[in-house]
Amino acid sequence: MQAHRQALDLQRWHFQHGPIDLVIQAEGDPACVQAAHEAAWTAFQPMLPSLVHELPQLRQAVQTGADNPLRGAIARSMWQACAPLAAPCPTHPDGFITAIAAVAGAVAQAVLACYQGPGISRAWVNNGGDIALHLTRGTSVRIGLVSDLARAWAESPLSDLVLDGSLHISAELPVRGIATSGWRGRSQSLGIADSVTVLAATAAQADAAATLIANAVNVHDPRIVRQPANQLRDDADLGSRWVTVDVPPLSASHIAQALARGQAYAQQLQAQGLIHAALLCCQGHIEFAGHEACLA
Repeated sequence: MQAHRQALDLQRWHFQHGPIDLVIQAEGDPACVQAAHEAAWTAFQPMLPSLVHELPQLRQAVQTGADNPLRGAIARSMWQACAPLAAPCPTHPDGFITAIAAVAGAVAQAVLACYQGPGISRAWVNNGGDIALHLTRGTSVRIGLVSDLARAWAESPLSDLVLDGSLHISAELPVRGIATSGWRGRSQSLGIADSVTVLAATAAQADAAATLIANAVNVHDPRIVRQPANQLRDDADLGSRWVTVDVPPLSASHIAQALARGQAYAQQLQAQGLIHAALLCCQGHIEFAGHEACLA
């Protein structure tokens, strides 16, 4: 399995290697942009083999207060992003999280490092919706939001997606990472959120927090279909924990209860300085936690 890349236009590249699928855009001096793209490609090619080498340890539960046991730079950044979230709390009683929860954001963040130099005014790396940002003074980026991508695709083609809203991230905000999680996403979830979008200082931190906040958006209803994670995927880092497979239309009270649980946990993380804000969506209902300056 080889890494592949394709130029999409003068500013954008597509990098792909196994499950890692990046769209990268950079703006600035053309020579600097081109050099950054080449540096990113060189850095990208060994990333997947490096992570696979440490995969058994990456699938182990992160222990609060323990020393980082990982060796590679990306693997270590994944563990560091997850470690503050491993402390048990009422919404997250067992404190269970593995470093895998931050993998997409950490990879995006590592690639973005190649663009954080002179001559690059603005850049971003989008790893399947988990985004790392580079913004210089006076620049900003607008991120479109689709709360339920499965519904949006069913109603309109990708080119005509109707956005539910957008986020405006300026260089002055302490936000350089955006990530989304939910039961409909490419990762398994314990909760019923259609999507939870988190803004944080780094993409790895946003990715890990989005995973746990999405888990917290939950309610008991016997009609919700759940299965052990390892029965759905042999390589599941969640082991035998029950993950959400299908969610029927729920009552307004159940939706409100689920969102309130997730919102309370998001507010806790925001008060601890672990995230900047979070947008929680479930069956057409939306709740917000944190600073609202980014809402557009």
